[in-house]
Amino acid sequence: MKDMDRWLGNGGMEVIGLVGASFEDYGVDGEDLGWVTATWVPTALACNPHGTAQAGIHSLILDAAMNFAINAALPGKARTRGTLEMKTETMRPASLGVSFAVRGEVIRMAKQVAYGEATVRDAEGQLISRATGTFLLHRPES
Repeated sequence: MKDMDRWLGNGGMEVIGLVGASFEDYGVDGEDLGWVTATWVPTALACNPHGTAQAGIHSLILDAAMNFAINAALPGKARTRGTLEMKTETMRPASLGVSFAVRGEVIRMAKQVAYGEATVRDAEGQLISRATGTFLLHRPES
């Protein structure tokens, strides 16, 4: 497994921390597919004047979670190059100051692309938002 400890916290992107998210743990399951967990407590910067996080902020966090999970599973200097396609669904509001659990997972890893999924859940485990995405991979030649 790749050492991704330096990316814990804001994932290397200041905006992740500014909107209230923090990556906490990561790993690779028995099928060599990566995963990551995070906590998200929406800040005022993440929310509209009514105290609800905008869908674009959900997308930001879910995209970062899928990228982190994929990168955790890739060997050596291989990494994600970019998000090719992403779909985000918001089912319930994420309110200012409330704590949410985030999980990103690799669904399938191919040679040039990876497929990911990420979710945001409340303290009761209810689904708040989710995303799926396809990511272009960079695999340097040995």
